[in-house]
Order: sequence, then structure tokens, then C-alpha cells
Amino acid sequence: MQAVRVLPTADGGQLEVQDIPIPEPGPGEVRVRVRASGINYGEIKHMREHRAGQPVTAGVEFAGEIDRVGSQVQGWRVGDRVMGHGRGCHAQYVIAAPLALMALPDDVSYIDGAAFPNVFITAHDALVSNGELKAGESVFINGASGGVGMAAIMIASALGAAPVIASSRSAQKLERLTPFGMDVGIDASSQDQVEAIMAATGGRGVDIIIDTIGGTVFEDHVKSLAVKGRLVNLARLGGAQYARLDINQLWLNRLKLMGATFRTRSEQERLDCVQACARDLLPFFRAGRLRLPVERTFALPAIGEAYEYIVRSQHMGKLVLIPD
Repeated sequence: MQAVRVLPTADGGQLEVQDIPIPEPGPGEVRVRVRASGINYGEIKHMREHRAGQPVTAGVEFAGEIDRVGSQVQGWRVGDRVMGHGRGCHAQYVIAAPLALMALPDDVSYIDGAAFPNVFITAHDALVSNGELKAGESVFINGASGGVGMAAIMIASALGAAPVIASSRSAQKLERLTPFGMDVGIDASSQDQVEAIMAATGGRGVDIIIDTIGGTVFEDHVKSLAVKGRLVNLARLGGAQYARLDINQLWLNRLKLMGATFRTRSEQERLDCVQACARDLLPFFRAGRLRLPVERTFALPAIGEAYEYIVRSQHMGKLVLIPD
């Protein structure tokens, strides 16, 4: 089968499309014929860090149909349409744990299915599992025109958050977020975040912040939180070493500051995240409420072009790889 491989070098991983053997599922595993695979910025970061060890197959989310079921697997059959979360799926076949899979409805395309797992699992974990979102609470999401940010907007809206506030440095991208559930938009290139959030919340601040920027805006995030507010950091696109924290404000407002990543989770913790997302969000997905726009698809040999497209950060929504 063809697969996107990351080859280790001293300067970081290099991409190469290779022919490798089709994997066989072991006991408790299934094999999925991949029809589409979502492309994420995190994969580029992992590629750049791959300086030693063995070549690995890229990709963390996919959609397709099960074509082989290992022994001891229950609940899945050959021919089932699925979407899932797991490494090594920028390929024509992938091995997956049954608990990493979610049923893909017959009326949903493989492309739309492949755009769901990674960003919605990540955003759900941030908002619900870590942020403990409750209906009626206010939410602020920065870097909101990215995949995880857009997913967080849709989840917050679907679960009854109010208001849902989002920011972007692109006024054009910000305007396009309203149909996805954004109530208030903040142009990060021209507006003061703290003032805008206080105006939108009657001066009390927001209950939850989903942060992908980090250092350069961290201090403003703490100032923007309501009493008993929660901040969940997912990435540090603005840097990590510049973050400042007023501990008096942390103490007085009884704030919770959390980091969330899959890098330090056990396999069982990862599967628990998939299942929690499926439990809470699949009804909304089946109803058509949680669908990211797919801006472009790329053939598997064009993976380098797709990565370059992501790095330019001009897109909005998802890019999807088609293995065939």
C-alpha cells in the first residue's frame, strides 16, 4: 500500500510517499480501508521533531470502511463505515483499536467524516472534560479560525454556552464564524481583548477560555476570566516563554489553569477521550450541526503541498488527504 512516511534526519523529519506492506490486525484490532484522512498542523510539528528512530507513517484521523476484524473484537463488522482517531492513517489502510472508532452515517461523506475526529475530540476534551462547560456559561476561544477553534465554537453553541466569543487576527475570517455559532467576534489585530470580553459579559468575564496562543496573550486571558473561571491551554502559537501570571488574581478569583495534550496520555486515556466525544457529540454530528467546512482535498502524493498550504495559514476549516 502507499503511505506518507516521515523519515528521521538530523534537521527534522522528511516526507516521502512509500510502498509498504498492508498491515494485519492483531487480536482486539480492526483494519480500516482509508478513504479520506484529515490533515492537521500538529502533524507538521511532529514531523519537524522526528530526528531519530524509525520512519513512521503520518496522520491521526481517518474515515473509511472496516475490511478486516481481528479476533476478540465485538461490535464491529467488515463493511462498517467508520471514522476514527489513531496514528499512521495517511495511508491506504490503518490498524485501529475498536474504541477509537465512531460509526459514520450512510449519508455523510468520507471526506466530512475524516474532518471530524481529531479537532472535535480535542475541542470536546478542552471544553467539556477539562473546562467542565455547563449550559448558560460564557466561552472565549482565541485563534478561532483554525480547525480546533471552529470545532470549539460549534460545540459550545450546541451545548448551550452563551455568549460564545471568538477572536482572530483576520477580520475576514472572523466574519465567517458567525454561522458556526459565534455570538461576539473580537478582531485581535485592532481590539483590546479584555475590554471586549468585559463588554460582552456585562463586566463579569468569561467562564471558560480555550487558548491556542499562549504567552503573548496569557496575561490578558487571566484578566478576562470570571470568578471560578477556567482556562484550558492547547497550544502556544504566540510563544511559551513570555507568559506572565498575576498570582493574586489567580487566588482572589479562584481560577483554574489547565494544559491539555495527547502527548502525555496513556492509550486508555486517549480512547476515553474518543468515547466521551462520541457520547456527547455524535447526536449533533448525525443531525448535521457539527461539520467543519473542507476547503481543499489533496491526493496522497501531494502531501508536501498540503503541508505548505497549512503553514501559510490562509485556509479556514479542514484540508483532507485522499489516499487513492
